[in-house]
Amino acid sequence: MEQLTVRRFFASTIAHGVAVLLCQSVLLPPGFAGYDPSGLRLPPRFKASTYVTGAGFHEDQRGIPAVVSVTFDRRGALYFARTANRLKEIYGRSDARVYRMPPGPVKVTPATENRFLFGPPLYDPDELAVNSRGEIFVSASHPAGYGVVYRMSPDGAASIFAGGPASAGQPLLSDPEGIAFDKAGNVYVIDTALGVVVKLDDNGKVLDSRWLTGLGRGRTLSFDAKDHLWIGSDGAHDSEPIDRNGEILRVPLAGGKPETVYTGALPSGMSFSPGGNLFVAQRRSHKIFALTPAGSRVEFASFTGRSSLRTLAFPPLTAQTRKLGIAGDLFVMVFPMLDYPVREVIRITGPFDDYVKGGATGAAPR
Repeated sequence: MEQLTVRRFFASTIAHGVAVLLCQSVLLPPGFAGYDPSGLRLPPRFKASTYVTGAGFHEDQRGIPAVVSVTFDRRGALYFARTANRLKEIYGRSDARVYRMPPGPVKVTPATENRFLFGPPLYDPDELAVNSRGEIFVSASHPAGYGVVYRMSPDGAASIFAGGPASAGQPLLSDPEGIAFDKAGNVYVIDTALGVVVKLDDNGKVLDSRWLTGLGRGRTLSFDAKDHLWIGSDGAHDSEPIDRNGEILRVPLAGGKPETVYTGALPSGMSFSPGGNLFVAQRRSHKIFALTPAGSRVEFASFTGRSSLRTLAFPPLTAQTRKLGIAGDLFVMVFPMLDYPVREVIRITGPFDDYVKGGATGAAPR
């Protein structure tokens, strides 16, 4: 695998640094340079607080630039990246860094930002996922027409795990996005442009370059406790990207035949609750809903007014996340409408699975 060298980060990045408040109990008033909490609608017994914010870090109020996905490791550290398409608009560059935010309250300023930067700059990082060994996988695409998946060790060393330019014919990956791991440690990557899922072993050997085909604009992947792969897609390549064309599919690893569990939403993020219900970020309608294992939809939250959302994540259930008090909570990346560079991560607490059980059966959640 090609080893990446760590390059010095541009001084301009530090000058335009991010001020982040990582806090489990702070709610900010409407009107700050981030999402509008007055526009969030939650069921009874649920509360939201600001976990990561870029409010007021700089006079231009750009906040956290273009965070697309968030993910956690087993120790409760939060990872996110700046996407290069927005960096190019803001700073005139296409490389970006991954951030690792340790658990607890953390505040990042331009003077302290470097301590939270993780690994070398990567070209156009997109989706992130962390395996059971604490390795961070990052999907990225290159304007030359190929995609890559980077693997980063827990100490930040980065290498190309899969993809890259092809010596002849079509490259393995063109526009990779979601990444997920089965119980055996195999790695699954969905490619939006090719409409396929690629299966690799944990060393990067390609086990099946077309493990699943005909998926259209697949975006996000997640495994449930039964080792079923769930796929969120924008629908066929020739369909308009609107909510009625979205799909959520489920694929048992043994049979490999996809089953359409839900149609309608454009799922930009998916994560399983501790009770096995799939929570889905519906980006075009600014909603979060849950799907039961049987495929019943239960409405959960909505963002109105000036706010929208991109992705979400439940931390893994480990001794460390339980000790930190974040196990079982839902973390959502939100942003103000028409102001994409400013992103926030909010923490939602409450009885998620009890709520879904009540909603799926038609009873009022207790």
